[in-house]
Amino acid sequence: MGVEKTGVEKKVKSEGPGAGQEEGGETGAARPRPDQAAEPGEGPAPLKKHQTHPSLLPTAFFARPAELVAPELLGCWLIRRWSDGRQLEGLIVETEAYSQDEPACHGYRRRSPSNATLFGEPGHFYVYLTYGIHHCVNVVTGRRDWANGVLLRALQLPGEPVRTAAGPALLARRFDLDRSHDGLAVAPASGLWIAPRRDPPAATPLVTQTTRIGISQGQDLPWRWYLRHSPSISRRAPGDRPRAGH
Repeated sequence: MGVEKTGVEKKVKSEGPGAGQEEGGETGAARPRPDQAAEPGEGPAPLKKHQTHPSLLPTAFFARPAELVAPELLGCWLIRRWSDGRQLEGLIVETEAYSQDEPACHGYRRRSPSNATLFGEPGHFYVYLTYGIHHCVNVVTGRRDWANGVLLRALQLPGEPVRTAAGPALLARRFDLDRSHDGLAVAPASGLWIAPRRDPPAATPLVTQTTRIGISQGQDLPWRWYLRHSPSISRRAPGDRPRAGH
């Protein structure tokens, strides 16, 4: 593990993914802290039933370098819909970017059957297994035949304990995602998609940019972003403290 750079706060424009070598998911990083514990008796909110789906991000949104897409995914919504109509939504609050030309990317050395999706068309989910137990969910970005993607590192789920999806493995577990979802298009027809931000266009969330975590190489790149106000971040940058009440 490398030493993280101090986080840099900045505003992200509202106009508009990780394919990293995650080491052990969010082990040790996703446990609730005293200031982030759920209220007594608080449990997972019941899944919603929806007849229609919200708008979704177009494929063109993902056809750009990961380091551009990753911060713009903050504030967007990951949505899962089951065949029986149940639907689960989570606010994307933390992302990491990965690219073929840097050593932390799965496609850095070569293309293989397990990472083939990462070399495919942008706008598809790349789901991989790490340490044989944890799944991590990414979105393919950039262009075909160039490994490029964004790791969805943490979500904040309305009505649920704030640490429910505060890490990539917890995220995949709560949304019941595994290797069978690898290669799915980011679209309602897949039952898994990403919807745009719901805030007014003028709203610009405060974002912290810092270095990636859970990797053994490429720790110096400041390719991790998170919503500073969210209590669901897997790990904050050195010196960053959650606001009172979070």
